[in-house]
Amino acid sequence: MSVVAQIKAVTAKAISAIYNFELEDTAILVNGTKPEFEGDYTVVLFAFVKQLKKSPDALGQELGEYLVANNPTLFTNFNVIKGFLNLSIADSYWLGFTNTNFNNANYGKAAANGKKVMVEYSSPNTNKPLHLGHLRNNFLGWSIAEILKANGYDVVKTCIVNDRGIHICKSMIAWQLFANGATPESTSLKGDHFVGDYYVKFNDAYKLEIEAMIASGITKDQAEKDAPIMKAAQQMLIDWEAGKPDVIALWQKMNTWVYDGFAITYKTIGSDFDKVYYESNTYLLGKDLVEQGLAKNVFFQKEDSSVWIDLTNDGLDEKIVRRKDGTSVYITQDIGLAEQKQKEFDAQQSIYVVGDEQNYHFKVLKLICQKLGLPSA
Repeated sequence: MSVVAQIKAVTAKAISAIYNFELEDTAILVNGTKPEFEGDYTVVLFAFVKQLKKSPDALGQELGEYLVANNPTLFTNFNVIKGFLNLSIADSYWLGFTNTNFNNANYGKAAANGKKVMVEYSSPNTNKPLHLGHLRNNFLGWSIAEILKANGYDVVKTCIVNDRGIHICKSMIAWQLFANGATPESTSLKGDHFVGDYYVKFNDAYKLEIEAMIASGITKDQAEKDAPIMKAAQQMLIDWEAGKPDVIALWQKMNTWVYDGFAITYKTIGSDFDKVYYESNTYLLGKDLVEQGLAKNVFFQKEDSSVWIDLTNDGLDEKIVRRKDGTSVYITQDIGLAEQKQKEFDAQQSIYVVGDEQNYHFKVLKLICQKLGLPSA
């Protein structure tokens, strides 16, 4: 029995003994005592002062004296302030409570309520190590999931690994250009750090190419589009989506290095997942839903063949859902993943643990799912 339940029970007994009046425990309101007052828990007296025909102060005084005198292992002191009976809990009670429940793995856990909740967190990219933001989301997501479990929910902890896309191809191109066959083993580097170094090398090389092109008279915007290393990364993404064997083999090898590094980090921080999704397995479903959205006029196609949704009437703006070259963007994958998770687990609620900068993205995601008429909405 919780301390609040005990306070309610002994208060009901005290009222019965003092005033010969029977009161259900559920009729007694107990709150934590406000910080500015002395005490640990407060019994609110106003609910039954009329029934007992006592002033709040007189009732509090009589009730407090009885409770402390007859429950010395639970209460040590009391005070009454304007209809509130503040009670101080005995140190011996807390010590006994701790000794009794310290090894009780089920302490505080509610009975199953039949509701399923999905909690998605971490969501790393396979082009770099987990950073502080990822760690924040891991700690928050795991904690939220465990709190929900303790409150009777059937919780599914999920993670989406962003294992494809232009950012992954940047690391792959840089490794081809600069690694000379180096591996995490040959460099004694953790796998995710090793691959992340090549993402940095790509950006360094890209910057140098842009500077050289600008020096030759090309505009900055054009240089950013036409830099050879960026063109190579974009072509690699197209080749990956086409299933080109050598590109797929390199992608698998470098992702394996990253997963080995992630596994070390997750083990160190104690984070775990019930289900791990991979963007490479979900983005095609999203592309199919984009086609359905075009057929339903939820999406529209621009002259360059890119596909968009207009959310201006919803207070947002236009959002691209497929590039002009036919490749996917993040929202494409998230549409497909939301639908896949719903079909697989049929959860009543889905919680995404992300940084504030992702709020807009998830507003768009929810609106798109609603407009497509998806159950995940």
